[in-house]
Amino acid sequence: MNVPERSLFCAFWLCQMATAAAVLGVALYYQYALGEEPCQICVQVRLWVVALFLLGALGAVLQHRLIRVSLLLVTLASVIGLGERSHVLYQLEQGVGSSSCEFQLGMPSWFAVDQWFPAIFEVRNLCSFTPAMPWGLTMAESLVLSAFTAGLITLIALGFTVRGLAFRTVAP
Repeated sequence: MNVPERSLFCAFWLCQMATAAAVLGVALYYQYALGEEPCQICVQVRLWVVALFLLGALGAVLQHRLIRVSLLLVTLASVIGLGERSHVLYQLEQGVGSSSCEFQLGMPSWFAVDQWFPAIFEVRNLCSFTPAMPWGLTMAESLVLSAFTAGLITLIALGFTVRGLAFRTVAP
């Protein structure tokens, strides 16, 4: 891998980390400064955001192309998970769909993040509406838009990586 390509992908992973940190920071600001307590789906969204942060950290450190492809595929799966949870939250907010919300996170006992880190992952509200964000969007709408955008960016990065691998194996 050449130096500009390595720098470009390192910047990609660092931007992913910064974006995930910003999203989590906004969620915590709304929770602690504005008093908007998180619901079950909001906390599940936070878990996907933390996963994206950790994947970004791994990607910034591990620069081999095959590892990058693997990390991009896991990132894409995480973005899809984020998008699915965001869409369910949007449906609940709009009163459509058949999903429900509980006062517990619903994770297995071996992954009790709501007990390990209650300040971030404890469910404190039932799902209903999400707070207003800038530009007239609700938090659910912002999350759906963010997940869609992150998915497109990840697909583009994956395409460049796979294309680079294909040309590298064909070229001498």
